[in-house]
Amino acid sequence: MHPTLPLLAATDFPPLARERLDTLQVNLGYRCNQSCVHCHVGASPQRTEQMDGDTADLVLQVLAKRRIGTLDLTGGAPELNAHFRRLVAGARALGVRVIDRCNLTILFEPGQEDLAEFLAVQGVEVTASLPCYSPANVDRQRGDGVFDKSIAALQRLNALGYGRGSGLVLNLVYNPQGPSLPPPQTALEADYKRELKAHFGIEFDHLFALTNMPIQRFGSTLVSKGQFAGYMALLKRSFRADNLATVMCRSLVSVDHEGWLYDCDFNQMLGLPAQIDGAARLHLRDLLAGAWPRAIRVADHCYGCTAGQGSSCGGALADGARAAAKAA
Repeated sequence: MHPTLPLLAATDFPPLARERLDTLQVNLGYRCNQSCVHCHVGASPQRTEQMDGDTADLVLQVLAKRRIGTLDLTGGAPELNAHFRRLVAGARALGVRVIDRCNLTILFEPGQEDLAEFLAVQGVEVTASLPCYSPANVDRQRGDGVFDKSIAALQRLNALGYGRGSGLVLNLVYNPQGPSLPPPQTALEADYKRELKAHFGIEFDHLFALTNMPIQRFGSTLVSKGQFAGYMALLKRSFRADNLATVMCRSLVSVDHEGWLYDCDFNQMLGLPAQIDGAARLHLRDLLAGAWPRAIRVADHCYGCTAGQGSSCGGALADGARAAAKAA
Protein backbone atom coordinates (compact mmCIF):
# COMPACT_ATOMS: atom_id res chain seq x y z
CA MET A 1 0.00 0.00 0.00
CA HIS A 2 1.38 3.43 -0.95
CA PRO A 3 1.86 5.77 2.04
CA THR A 4 -0.02 9.05 1.60
CA LEU A 5 1.05 11.07 4.66
CA PRO A 6 4.23 12.29 2.90
CA LEU A 7 1.95 13.71 0.20
CA LEU A 8 -0.35 15.41 2.72
CA ALA A 9 1.86 16.67 5.57
CA ALA A 10 2.92 19.98 3.99
CA THR A 11 -0.29 21.99 4.05
CA ASP A 12 -1.79 25.45 3.92
CA PHE A 13 -5.06 24.31 5.50
CA PRO A 14 -6.34 26.87 8.05
CA PRO A 15 -5.62 26.22 11.76
CA LEU A 16 -8.44 24.67 13.81
CA ALA A 17 -9.22 24.42 17.52
CA ARG A 18 -11.60 22.17 19.44
CA GLU A 19 -14.50 24.05 21.01
CA ARG A 20 -16.06 21.28 23.13
CA LEU A 21 -16.14 17.50 23.54
CA ASP A 22 -19.57 16.11 22.71
CA THR A 23 -18.58 12.85 21.01
CA LEU A 24 -16.13 10.05 21.68
CA GLN A 25 -15.58 8.19 18.42
CA VAL A 26 -14.06 4.82 19.26
CA ASN A 27 -12.45 2.46 16.76
CA LEU A 28 -12.85 -1.02 18.25
CA GLY A 29 -10.46 -2.64 15.79
CA TYR A 30 -9.61 -3.04 12.13
CA ARG A 31 -10.98 -6.53 11.64
CA CYS A 32 -13.91 -6.60 9.20
CA ASN A 33 -15.88 -9.17 7.24
CA GLN A 34 -15.48 -6.98 4.13
CA SER A 35 -12.57 -5.37 2.28
CA CYS A 36 -13.84 -2.26 0.48
CA VAL A 37 -11.90 -0.30 -2.13
CA HIS A 38 -12.85 3.09 -0.60
CA CYS A 39 -12.03 2.10 3.01
CA HIS A 40 -9.94 4.78 4.72
CA VAL A 41 -9.16 2.33 7.55
CA GLY A 42 -7.74 -0.46 5.39
CA ALA A 43 -9.97 -2.90 7.29
CA SER A 44 -10.30 -6.52 6.17
CA PRO A 45 -10.87 -10.07 7.45
CA GLN A 46 -7.09 -10.44 7.72
CA ARG A 47 -6.63 -7.60 10.24
CA THR A 48 -6.27 -8.69 13.88
CA GLU A 49 -6.13 -5.41 15.85
CA GLN A 50 -8.89 -5.32 18.49
CA MET A 51 -9.63 -3.25 21.62
CA ASP A 52 -9.20 -5.21 24.85
CA GLY A 53 -11.49 -5.24 27.90
CA ASP A 54 -9.42 -2.87 30.03
CA THR A 55 -9.48 -0.21 27.32
CA ALA A 56 -13.23 -0.68 26.83
CA ASP A 57 -13.64 -0.09 30.58
CA LEU A 58 -11.65 3.15 30.23
CA VAL A 59 -14.05 4.29 27.51
CA LEU A 60 -16.98 3.91 29.90
CA GLN A 61 -15.10 5.72 32.66
CA VAL A 62 -14.33 8.66 30.36
CA LEU A 63 -17.95 8.86 29.19
CA ALA A 64 -19.10 9.11 32.80
CA LYS A 65 -16.35 11.42 34.08
CA ARG A 66 -16.44 13.88 31.17
CA ARG A 67 -20.24 13.61 30.72
CA ILE A 68 -19.87 12.98 27.00
CA GLY A 69 -23.23 12.68 25.27
CA THR A 70 -22.43 10.48 22.25
CA LEU A 71 -20.41 7.28 21.78
CA ASP A 72 -19.74 6.64 18.08
CA LEU A 73 -18.51 3.07 17.53
CA THR A 74 -16.58 2.25 14.40
CA GLY A 75 -14.02 -0.19 12.98
CA GLY A 76 -13.51 -2.39 10.89
CA ALA A 77 -16.73 -3.97 11.87
CA PRO A 78 -17.09 -2.81 15.50
CA GLU A 79 -19.56 -5.62 16.24
CA LEU A 80 -16.78 -8.20 15.81
CA ASN A 81 -15.06 -6.91 18.95
CA ALA A 82 -15.69 -9.22 21.92
CA HIS A 83 -16.52 -6.21 24.14
CA PHE A 84 -18.89 -4.44 21.73
CA ARG A 85 -22.14 -5.44 23.44
CA ARG A 86 -20.85 -4.78 26.96
CA LEU A 87 -19.64 -1.36 25.85
CA VAL A 88 -22.98 -0.54 24.22
CA ALA A 89 -24.99 -1.64 27.24
CA GLY A 90 -22.70 0.23 29.63
CA ALA A 91 -22.92 3.46 27.65
CA ARG A 92 -26.70 3.23 27.30
CA ALA A 93 -26.98 2.70 31.08
CA LEU A 94 -25.20 6.06 31.45
CA GLY A 95 -27.79 7.68 29.19
CA VAL A 96 -25.28 8.08 26.37
CA ARG A 97 -26.44 8.11 22.74
CA VAL A 98 -24.73 5.23 20.94
CA ILE A 99 -24.08 5.10 17.17
CA ASP A 100 -23.09 1.85 15.49
CA ARG A 101 -21.24 2.29 12.17
CA CYS A 102 -22.60 -0.90 10.65
CA ASN A 103 -21.74 -2.45 7.27
CA LEU A 104 -25.09 -4.37 7.31
CA THR A 105 -23.66 -7.72 6.11
CA ILE A 106 -22.30 -8.23 9.63
CA LEU A 107 -25.85 -9.18 10.68
CA PHE A 108 -25.39 -12.49 8.83
CA GLU A 109 -21.99 -13.44 10.23
CA PRO A 110 -21.77 -16.48 12.56
CA GLY A 111 -22.44 -15.42 16.14
CA GLN A 112 -24.29 -12.25 15.08
CA GLU A 113 -27.69 -13.83 14.49
CA ASP A 114 -29.31 -11.74 17.27
CA LEU A 115 -27.32 -8.55 16.62
CA ALA A 116 -30.21 -6.60 15.08
CA GLU A 117 -32.45 -7.42 18.05
CA PHE A 118 -29.70 -6.41 20.49
CA LEU A 119 -29.27 -3.04 18.77
CA ALA A 120 -33.02 -2.44 18.85
CA VAL A 121 -33.40 -3.35 22.53
CA GLN A 122 -30.53 -1.00 23.43
CA GLY A 123 -31.92 1.82 21.29
CA VAL A 124 -28.68 2.08 19.30
CA GLU A 125 -28.64 4.45 16.33
CA VAL A 126 -27.54 2.51 13.24
CA THR A 127 -25.53 4.31 10.58
CA ALA A 128 -25.21 1.82 7.76
CA SER A 129 -23.04 1.72 4.66
CA LEU A 130 -24.88 1.49 1.35
CA PRO A 131 -22.78 3.28 -1.28
CA CYS A 132 -25.48 3.06 -3.96
CA TYR A 133 -29.00 1.73 -4.56
CA SER A 134 -27.68 -0.12 -7.63
CA PRO A 135 -26.63 -3.77 -7.09
CA ALA A 136 -23.78 -3.60 -9.62
CA ASN A 137 -22.25 -0.47 -8.07
CA VAL A 138 -22.40 -1.78 -4.51
CA ASP A 139 -20.91 -5.18 -5.38
CA ARG A 140 -18.15 -3.49 -7.40
CA GLN A 141 -17.16 -1.38 -4.41
CA ARG A 142 -17.74 -3.85 -1.57
CA GLY A 143 -17.69 -7.36 -3.06
CA ASP A 144 -19.97 -9.87 -4.81
CA GLY A 145 -23.29 -10.47 -3.08
CA VAL A 146 -22.93 -7.54 -0.66
CA PHE A 147 -25.90 -5.64 -2.10
CA ASP A 148 -28.37 -8.50 -1.62
CA LYS A 149 -27.18 -9.08 1.95
CA SER A 150 -27.36 -5.35 2.67
CA ILE A 151 -30.94 -5.17 1.43
CA ALA A 152 -31.90 -8.19 3.55
CA ALA A 153 -30.27 -6.55 6.59
CA LEU A 154 -32.15 -3.28 6.02
CA GLN A 155 -35.43 -5.17 5.72
CA ARG A 156 -34.67 -6.92 8.99
CA LEU A 157 -33.93 -3.61 10.71
CA ASN A 158 -37.15 -2.13 9.29
CA ALA A 159 -39.08 -5.08 10.69
CA LEU A 160 -37.77 -4.17 14.14
CA GLY A 161 -38.93 -0.57 13.71
CA TYR A 162 -35.72 1.05 12.50
CA GLY A 163 -36.27 3.97 10.11
CA ARG A 164 -40.03 3.90 10.52
CA GLY A 165 -40.71 6.61 13.08
CA SER A 166 -40.44 4.31 16.10
CA GLY A 167 -37.54 6.23 17.60
CA LEU A 168 -35.03 3.68 16.29
CA VAL A 169 -32.85 5.73 13.95
CA LEU A 170 -31.50 4.22 10.73
CA ASN A 171 -29.17 6.34 8.60
CA LEU A 172 -27.46 5.30 5.37
CA VAL A 173 -24.02 6.34 4.10
CA TYR A 174 -23.10 7.07 0.49
CA ASN A 175 -19.52 7.22 -0.85
CA PRO A 176 -18.61 8.10 -4.45
CA GLN A 177 -17.15 5.28 -6.56
CA GLY A 178 -13.99 7.18 -7.49
CA PRO A 179 -12.11 10.50 -7.28
CA SER A 180 -15.12 12.81 -7.33
CA LEU A 181 -17.18 14.76 -4.83
CA PRO A 182 -20.55 13.35 -3.72
CA PRO A 183 -23.64 14.92 -5.30
CA PRO A 184 -25.91 17.22 -3.23
CA GLN A 185 -27.06 15.24 -0.20
CA THR A 186 -30.71 16.32 -0.15
CA ALA A 187 -31.40 15.31 -3.75
CA LEU A 188 -29.49 12.04 -3.37
CA GLU A 189 -31.42 11.19 -0.19
CA ALA A 190 -34.68 11.67 -2.09
CA ASP A 191 -33.43 9.30 -4.82
CA TYR A 192 -32.42 6.67 -2.26
CA LYS A 193 -35.74 6.87 -0.45
CA ARG A 194 -37.72 6.60 -3.66
CA GLU A 195 -35.75 3.69 -5.13
CA LEU A 196 -35.36 1.64 -1.94
CA LYS A 197 -39.03 2.05 -1.04
CA ALA A 198 -40.28 1.23 -4.53
CA HIS A 199 -38.12 -1.84 -5.16
CA PHE A 200 -37.53 -3.27 -1.68
CA GLY A 201 -40.01 -1.62 0.70
CA ILE A 202 -37.12 -0.14 2.69
CA GLU A 203 -37.43 3.04 4.76
CA PHE A 204 -34.71 4.99 6.57
CA ASP A 205 -34.24 8.34 8.30
CA HIS A 206 -31.34 10.18 6.64
CA LEU A 207 -28.67 9.71 4.01
CA PHE A 208 -25.12 10.90 4.73
CA ALA A 209 -23.08 11.73 1.61
CA LEU A 210 -19.38 11.40 2.52
CA THR A 211 -16.31 12.46 0.58
CA ASN A 212 -13.67 9.75 0.09
CA MET A 213 -10.46 10.63 1.93
CA PRO A 214 -7.12 10.39 0.06
CA ILE A 215 -5.61 8.07 2.68
CA GLN A 216 -5.12 4.34 3.29
CA ARG A 217 -6.63 2.02 0.66
CA PHE A 218 -8.42 4.73 -1.34
CA GLY A 219 -5.42 7.06 -1.27
CA SER A 220 -3.10 4.24 -2.30
CA THR A 221 -5.38 3.40 -5.23
CA LEU A 222 -5.26 7.03 -6.35
CA VAL A 223 -1.45 6.94 -6.26
CA SER A 224 -1.36 3.69 -8.25
CA LYS A 225 -3.64 5.16 -10.93
CA GLY A 226 -1.83 8.49 -11.10
CA GLN A 227 -4.93 10.29 -9.83
CA PHE A 228 -3.75 11.51 -6.42
CA ALA A 229 -2.65 15.01 -7.48
CA GLY A 230 -5.79 15.54 -9.54
CA TYR A 231 -8.06 14.52 -6.67
CA MET A 232 -6.25 16.80 -4.22
CA ALA A 233 -6.58 19.65 -6.72
CA LEU A 234 -10.34 18.99 -6.86
CA LEU A 235 -10.63 19.06 -3.06
CA LYS A 236 -8.65 22.29 -2.77
CA ARG A 237 -10.48 23.94 -5.64
CA SER A 238 -13.79 23.08 -3.94
CA PHE A 239 -12.77 24.42 -0.49
CA ARG A 240 -15.50 26.36 1.32
CA ALA A 241 -14.38 28.35 4.35
CA ASP A 242 -17.87 28.37 5.91
CA ASN A 243 -17.59 24.59 6.43
CA LEU A 244 -14.78 25.18 8.95
CA ALA A 245 -17.30 26.14 11.62
CA THR A 246 -18.94 22.69 11.66
CA VAL A 247 -16.20 20.15 10.91
CA MET A 248 -16.57 17.19 13.25
CA CYS A 249 -13.14 17.48 14.89
CA ARG A 250 -14.22 20.65 16.71
CA SER A 251 -16.51 18.65 19.00
CA LEU A 252 -15.11 15.10 18.76
CA VAL A 253 -12.11 13.05 19.85
CA SER A 254 -11.16 9.82 18.07
CA VAL A 255 -9.85 6.83 20.04
CA ASP A 256 -7.94 3.90 18.56
CA HIS A 257 -8.15 0.28 19.68
CA GLU A 258 -5.33 0.82 22.20
CA GLY A 259 -6.91 3.92 23.74
CA TRP A 260 -4.69 6.55 22.08
CA LEU A 261 -6.35 9.84 21.11
CA TYR A 262 -6.59 11.54 17.73
CA ASP A 263 -8.37 14.63 16.46
CA CYS A 264 -10.40 12.55 13.99
CA ASP A 265 -10.60 9.04 12.54
CA PHE A 266 -8.63 10.14 9.48
CA ASN A 267 -5.73 11.44 11.60
CA GLN A 268 -5.83 8.11 13.41
CA MET A 269 -5.30 6.26 10.14
CA LEU A 270 -2.44 8.60 9.23
CA GLY A 271 -0.75 8.17 12.62
CA LEU A 272 -1.17 11.83 13.65
CA PRO A 273 -2.01 11.70 17.39
CA ALA A 274 -3.71 14.48 19.33
CA GLN A 275 -1.24 16.59 21.28
CA ILE A 276 -1.07 19.09 24.13
CA ASP A 277 1.96 21.37 24.49
CA GLY A 278 4.11 19.12 22.33
CA ALA A 279 3.34 15.89 24.22
CA ALA A 280 4.10 12.91 21.99
CA ARG A 281 0.56 11.57 22.26
CA LEU A 282 -2.42 11.36 24.61
CA HIS A 283 -4.41 8.44 26.00
CA LEU A 284 -7.91 7.92 27.41
CA ARG A 285 -6.25 8.10 30.84
CA ASP A 286 -5.31 11.71 30.07
CA LEU A 287 -8.97 12.55 29.41
CA LEU A 288 -9.82 11.03 32.79
CA ALA A 289 -7.21 13.28 34.37
CA GLY A 290 -8.81 16.36 32.80
CA ALA A 291 -6.63 16.87 29.73
CA TRP A 292 -8.12 19.08 27.04
CA PRO A 293 -6.60 18.63 23.55
CA ARG A 294 -7.63 22.01 22.11
CA ALA A 295 -5.36 22.46 19.08
CA ILE A 296 -6.25 20.22 16.10
CA ARG A 297 -3.56 18.77 13.83
CA VAL A 298 -4.28 19.46 10.17
CA ALA A 299 -2.85 18.26 6.86
CA ASP A 300 -3.99 18.38 3.24
CA HIS A 301 -6.53 15.57 3.69
CA CYS A 302 -8.58 18.05 5.78
CA TYR A 303 -9.66 19.61 2.48
CA GLY A 304 -11.82 16.51 2.07
CA CYS A 305 -14.05 17.64 4.95
CA THR A 306 -14.46 21.19 3.65
CA ALA A 307 -14.84 20.62 -0.10
CA GLY A 308 -18.17 21.49 -1.70
CA GLN A 309 -21.09 20.74 0.62
CA GLY A 310 -18.60 19.51 3.21
CA SER A 311 -18.32 16.06 4.75
CA SER A 312 -18.39 14.66 8.26
CA CYS A 313 -19.43 11.48 10.01
CA GLY A 314 -22.87 13.08 10.19
CA GLY A 315 -23.01 13.77 6.47
CA ALA A 316 -22.85 17.06 4.56
CA LEU A 317 -21.97 20.19 6.51
CA ALA A 318 -23.67 22.73 4.23
CA ASP A 319 -26.92 20.80 3.95
CA GLY A 320 -30.23 20.88 5.79
CA ALA A 321 -30.26 17.11 6.07
CA ARG A 322 -27.35 17.18 8.48
CA ALA A 323 -29.14 19.59 10.80
CA ALA A 324 -32.19 17.38 10.72
CA ALA A 325 -30.10 14.32 11.49
CA LYS A 326 -28.45 15.97 14.48
CA ALA A 327 -31.84 16.93 15.87
CA ALA A 328 -33.23 13.40 15.52
